[in-house]
Amino acid sequence: MRIQDSEFLTALQLQESATSRRTVSRQNLTGEGFSFQEVLQKKVLADDNLRFSKHASARLRQRGIDLTDGQLERLMDGTRKAGQKGIKDSLVIVDELAFIVNIPNSTVVTAMDSKDAVENIFTNIDGAVIM
Repeated sequence: MRIQDSEFLTALQLQESATSRRTVSRQNLTGEGFSFQEVLQKKVLADDNLRFSKHASARLRQRGIDLTDGQLERLMDGTRKAGQKGIKDSLVIVDELAFIVNIPNSTVVTAMDSKDAVENIFTNIDGAVIM
């Protein structure tokens, strides 16, 4: 996977750079029976607009982390679930990979694998999702 040098990479850009491509289905957002806050959160997360900050992109490159389509899909699913629970800054664990995701901005702020999480201490999060 080749990470481009832009400020943010969308999940779609990362997915397109993978060797196998698949279409990610979008959620139905009718809004019936939901509060404005819930509809807003679902709309933001349903757009599959998960981005990777410049820092997270650099960490993926430095650490030689290549996300498969399945891992990327589970990361997006974990981000959606965190948003549905009202989490703002979440640790999302996918296989042996850990991601800190700012949920309101749908942005992965850093990424590491089990080798880099030596102390297994994560700060400044208010929830965790294990996929």
